[in-house]
Amino acid sequence: MSHHKRRGEWAELQFMAKAAKLGLQISKPWSELARYDMVIGADGHFVSVQIKSTTNSSPEGGYICGVRPNTRGKPYQLGEFDFLAAYIIAKDVWYIIPAKLLVHKKVTRIRLDPSSPTSKYAPYKEAWDLLRSAHGSNSATRSRSNRH
Repeated sequence: MSHHKRRGEWAELQFMAKAAKLGLQISKPWSELARYDMVIGADGHFVSVQIKSTTNSSPEGGYICGVRPNTRGKPYQLGEFDFLAAYIIAKDVWYIIPAKLLVHKKVTRIRLDPSSPTSKYAPYKEAWDLLRSAHGSNSATRSRSNRH
C-alpha cells in the first residue's frame, strides 16, 4: 500500500485483529484528534497505544519505522500514549514498546530487526503481554533477561 493514510488504517485493523485474537479488550477513539490510536483495557486498567507500520528495510538489516505523528506534526510528548505498536508488514511481526523508551529521547525513527535476538528492541518483539499487565504510563520496561 503506497498511500500512508490507507496503510495506517490497515495497520490499525491488523492490530485490532491480533489483539482480539489474543483476548485483549480494544477500544478506538471516536475522532482522530487523540495522539493515540487504540485503548486496551485489562483488569480495570487502560493503556493507550499509538500504532505505526513499516515496509522500509534498512541497509544494516531490519526495518526502519518512523515514530513521529507525521513530517509536519510536533513530536509526541510523554503522557500522550503508553505504548508504541510497530508493525513490520513484510514479516508480519509486531513490537510493543513502552512510550517512555522513545518519547523522552525525541526519537523520530527506530530500527527493528526481527532476525536479531540481541537487537535493542528485541525484548519487545510480540510483547503483547505488556498490554495485558500494564497499568498506564507507569509500566515497567523489560530487560533482555526477562523475555521468554
